[in-house]
Amino acid sequence: MSDRPAAVVVDVGWVNGLAAIRSLGRAGVPVLALDHRPSALGFRSRYAQARVCPDPQDEGAFIDYLAALGEELEPPVPVFPTHDEPLNAIARAATAGRLAEPFRFPFPPWPVLSRIQSKRAQYEAAEAAGIAVPRRVAASSAAEARAAADELGYPVIVKPSSTEGFKRRFGRQNFRCETGEDVETAYADAEEYEPLVQEVIPGGDDMLFTLGSYLAADGEPLGLFSGRKLRQTPPGVGTCRVGEAVWDDEVVEQGLRVLAALGHTGLSQVEFKRDPRDGQLKLLDINPRAWGWHSLGRAAGVDFAYLLWLMLSGEELPRIRGRAGVRWVRALTDVPTVLGEIRAGRLSVGAYLRSLRAPIEFAILAADDPIPALIEVPAALALAWRRRTGNAAEPAVQVPLASTHGASR
Repeated sequence: MSDRPAAVVVDVGWVNGLAAIRSLGRAGVPVLALDHRPSALGFRSRYAQARVCPDPQDEGAFIDYLAALGEELEPPVPVFPTHDEPLNAIARAATAGRLAEPFRFPFPPWPVLSRIQSKRAQYEAAEAAGIAVPRRVAASSAAEARAAADELGYPVIVKPSSTEGFKRRFGRQNFRCETGEDVETAYADAEEYEPLVQEVIPGGDDMLFTLGSYLAADGEPLGLFSGRKLRQTPPGVGTCRVGEAVWDDEVVEQGLRVLAALGHTGLSQVEFKRDPRDGQLKLLDINPRAWGWHSLGRAAGVDFAYLLWLMLSGEELPRIRGRAGVRWVRALTDVPTVLGEIRAGRLSVGAYLRSLRAPIEFAILAADDPIPALIEVPAALALAWRRRTGNAAEPAVQVPLASTHGASR
């Protein structure tokens, strides 16, 4: 057993949790992986000590569980939430004094984080800092939303300003609307999430750029990574399937500027799209946590999970800038979507194969941790069936925990 301080990774059903587990485990850090689903993908990693916990949506039970877990552990214990629900619950509890020793957190206190978690506040801070944003309207009724969409021009996006719980409920990040009727329906569905009606910025997925960073408590950048998506699902408004590390000074500068305007410290992803109409980068989102393809940062030389652990454990931390040229691929569960896009004429076989040129970091496939990749095959088949039957939301991998619960830690 390692004598290094343990880390807790929360919500490990997806690739961002799996990537954090692997980064820490490969560095010799004991990892407690928490999820409310016994089938969580991260539980299959040889580096994870699986703990089934209450659902973060039951915030009281979830925080009580974490507090009790903390009594078993020696400080410091860095905690890495990978989705908004556990992140917000932990931040609220920490600020209220319900979670303290032995935990260390890679995000600011809740009064700061709550502003960052509001898309409206993100855009307001960006505009105040001189950073371009999409045209949008914070509508107060379905009729007002439709009128805003008519003015912006179709299609439009109806997206939540308050994202907590939205993706779990609807299986998507936002609604793409082609008509006024679509807008009214989307607004009614999303009303409790303070929806925005936003223009669709033209251009391909390869115009989506990311700054990944870890900022010290004084705002100093300790680790910086710049990348872009090459493909996402669904196209235009979806989840990254192929990404690459590129260094773009403008992306880095504007990303750091908006984070400073919001007072953010710790880990984050800032996403922009370059608008072909005027050449400007326009802010889309800020995620103050590990995002889906953060393991590309590790392949590019910026291992965010391990850097965070070093910082929160009080160890010396080098200043690191990511290198360009590495690619990240979601792999097998991407196959049904790729085939559909090829059949529809939106993607050529040649273009897809060119996007897979080496060097590549696979999201799930790993020689030192093979079991998660083995269960990706049934996940791909399940996704293909769901798409064929019209339910396009990607499910969490569902495999009995007993099949690997005794795997090497």
